[in-house]
Amino acid sequence: MAKLQKEPPPPPPPPVFLVVVFAAAVLLCSCPAAVSARKVGETCALGRNCDAGLHCETCVTDGNVRPRCTRVSPVDPQSKARDLPFNRYSWLTTHNSFARLGARSQTGTAIATAWNQQDTVTQQLNNGVRGLMLDMYDFRNDIWLCHSYGGACQNFTAFTPAVNVLREIEAFLAANPSEVITIFIEDYVESPMGLTRVFNASGLTRYLFPAARMPRNGGDWPLLSDMVRQNHRLLAFTSKPDKEAAEGFPHEWGYVVENQYGTKGMVDGSCPSRAESAAMSDLSRSLVLVNYFRDLPNFPEACKDNSARLLAMLDTCHAASAGRWPNFIAVDFYKRSDRGGAAEATDKANGGLVCGCGTISACNSNGTCSPHKRGATPKGIFNATSDAAAVRRLPATLQWQLLVLPSTVIALLSCL
Repeated sequence: MAKLQKEPPPPPPPPVFLVVVFAAAVLLCSCPAAVSARKVGETCALGRNCDAGLHCETCVTDGNVRPRCTRVSPVDPQSKARDLPFNRYSWLTTHNSFARLGARSQTGTAIATAWNQQDTVTQQLNNGVRGLMLDMYDFRNDIWLCHSYGGACQNFTAFTPAVNVLREIEAFLAANPSEVITIFIEDYVESPMGLTRVFNASGLTRYLFPAARMPRNGGDWPLLSDMVRQNHRLLAFTSKPDKEAAEGFPHEWGYVVENQYGTKGMVDGSCPSRAESAAMSDLSRSLVLVNYFRDLPNFPEACKDNSARLLAMLDTCHAASAGRWPNFIAVDFYKRSDRGGAAEATDKANGGLVCGCGTISACNSNGTCSPHKRGATPKGIFNATSDAAAVRRLPATLQWQLLVLPSTVIALLSCL
């Protein structure tokens, strides 16, 4: 007699909990309230996951393998005080502002030279940059923004005619009537009245702060509010001393002290002046510029350079500059950092200049300091009432799923 075969057990019911897990993960990954309001230092997948004014960035060289929300924009110091002399403010400044990562030369030739920034000048200005470093050369019977090769501008080192970027600046000033911008021109223009012609063509001449009104012998600058009211909202310094008399463009080092640029200026504990500048401690110049960028821009390392190292250099240069905080902080790849970055450094300098606090976020309107909570959203740039900044409690259903089904967390991580 044949042995009876044992019937196989019925198939298990559908794994309902997996459906719940998947649904929870989808909801969590798509819900702006759950994902998009992440703070400085929290992990992210895209920029829209982060709080307003933050940027999603990876800093592998600093040990942060996963992308994190990082600062891009400094707090606007005008949100704390408008009626201080111009030399009582600090401004985030981009080195070689025109040299955008991945840009092609408008000569039609592929760029074969260094890139220094990640976005356009317009985007930089929208993110709170107020100092721009531009290298200008005679090229193709015009003035171009360019890096040199063999002492001259070449097709493969030329980015764009200078008038194009200057028109971006003009459009920003026209749309933002309370903003002041400073341009530092590394000037290789030899054509007669060349700077005058290109500034006239861009429409920027009407904004220029007159060199004759710039303070000498260490005096205070006019009030920022007066500069705005009089529409003197553009400072344009040249590296050529003869152009102040010839064209009215002020010679930078008659008004500014500046530390050594490049890798030699990044030595820990040292803040020497560059060769063309008076000593950092020379009080006959009212403005202080701190450079912190390498001889050759290094995109991976920039996030580390623009973090704790930059903050430490501010302290070093503060001591070297007779107790003055920098008015301009110039960096490569200003958006790169491990957390607060160049924006935090600018806030630190503004805190010292505006009210004597450790950060501009701690300044009160009466000039006193309030406690600063690290990691909190700074006020003055970000809109705390926006959808991106609002932190809502998760729906009760999702809370239950998170409690009952720990694997939901795994599913959520898979979407980041």
